Amino acid sequence: MPTYKITINGSEHAIDADIDTPLLWVLRDQIELVGTKFGCGIGQCGACTVHVDGKATKSCITLISSLEGKSITTIEGLSEHGTHPVQQAWKEIDVPQCGYCQSGQIMTASSFLEENSNPSKGEIREAMHGNICRCASYNSIEKAVEVAAKNLS
Repeated sequence: MPTYKITINGSEHAIDADIDTPLLWVLRDQIELVGTKFGCGIGQCGACTVHVDGKATKSCITLISSLEGKSITTIEGLSEHGTHPVQQAWKEIDVPQCGYCQSGQIMTASSFLEENSNPSKGEIREAMHGNICRCASYNSIEKAVEVAAKNLS
């Protein structure tokens, strides 16, 4: 079994895994970071979204073998005390209902706002379209992204 060296939330890890092991299972089963959720397993729901070198990435379809030398950020590493502007906006707007999709939503939103700090409503909707919320909290999610964008300015 090969060993891969990757950085997760600022700490280097040597990961022993088969080449076709998804990052999601490394995070949850080996590193024990369980904030990243399993949703669909085919990259369609967004529950497993993390950042790879700052870009929102679906960890259920990202193979560990493709990540050597890359930097991974999970919801646990976004901010030490939940103080990232997106996390604060989520609290302010009271977005979560069941909460299952929220780490993926937050990771998608934070990556998007790094690229576009002054988005239109349409741009927010387009950026967030790859994340499914079973509770249909889409209006609250969009509002929280708008609030976070204002707080980043």
